[in-house]
Amino acid sequence: MMSVQKPELSDDALLLQQMEQGSKQAFNALFEKYWDKAFSEAYKRLKDADHAKDVVQEIFAHIWIKRETLHIDNLPAYLHTAVRNQTIKLLIRQQKNHPFFTILETIPEKNLQADANLLRKEFFKSYEALVKTLPPRRQLIFKLRMHDELYTKDIAAQLGLSRKTVQNQLAKAVEQLRISLTHTLCCLVIFLQVMDK
Repeated sequence: MMSVQKPELSDDALLLQQMEQGSKQAFNALFEKYWDKAFSEAYKRLKDADHAKDVVQEIFAHIWIKRETLHIDNLPAYLHTAVRNQTIKLLIRQQKNHPFFTILETIPEKNLQADANLLRKEFFKSYEALVKTLPPRRQLIFKLRMHDELYTKDIAAQLGLSRKTVQNQLAKAVEQLRISLTHTLCCLVIFLQVMDK
């Protein structure tokens, strides 16, 4: 009698199919295979290990809970998009430190698809490019406050400036970026209103 050869456990398509049918072993195999890569992507965006870990755990928990309806064809691509979307949501939750991301909170969950994701990406590219156009000292102050989440008094102490100077520079940076991003934000809102109808 011929022995039946077992399929390779590393075959993502097979593992995804088995997972959909409720196999915890298949899920664990995928989890172990892709955890590090997903964590690395999340960490690159957030620069915070605990937040990155939470994001990836949330994604994998969602995959397991929704395993019967997700029907994932390409897990690396799915994880890449999921990490990006979850990090955006996390930044939105921290919107007091990221005022330019507030508008993204209004994006309906159902619009997290290719076109909406492309616009999100373009928005962040525009944001990052505009930050780089700020005068060097203003850019540094803005990044220390908005990205590193330092208080203005700590920035002042670190740079040897008065707190008032830091606050003035920060206000000018925010205003400059707000005006520059208006067009991008308007396009995003109009597109998503159309998508939501």
